[in-house]
Amino acid sequence: MKVIIGSDHGGYELKLEIIDHLKNKGYEVVDVGCDSNASCDYPVYAKKVTDKITADEDKSSLGILVCGTGIGMSMAANKVEGIRAALCHDTFSAQATREHNNANILCMGARVVGPGLAMMIVDTFLETPFSNDERHIRRISMYS
Repeated sequence: MKVIIGSDHGGYELKLEIIDHLKNKGYEVVDVGCDSNASCDYPVYAKKVTDKITADEDKSSLGILVCGTGIGMSMAANKVEGIRAALCHDTFSAQATREHNNANILCMGARVVGPGLAMMIVDTFLETPFSNDERHIRRISMYS
């Protein structure tokens, strides 16, 4: 599976830790930036991730966006048609959003969640499949 990841300056350090974690687990990782902890604008990186997710022909790629709180990234990403970005700061939410909402982007806040928990959230998000239950498909179609 390909994982597209981006962050702003507030999420830069956690993004680097997530990339190492994912590569150690054998994932193909595409890092779209940012490239330092110098101040930058989170919508730029949300757009870079959403562009790659929506351009994926077989829709198998998943994304991860990290900023200080995760809120700005999730708001920016969810403006894009076909994106279902979920702000998760616990593993239950990460599991539920994949199973019930078929979320294709995980958003997290580096100032909210520590690295250990962040890796558990990432693993849960990436390893949980969509349930394909009719009720969830119906509900997603109401806002897609």
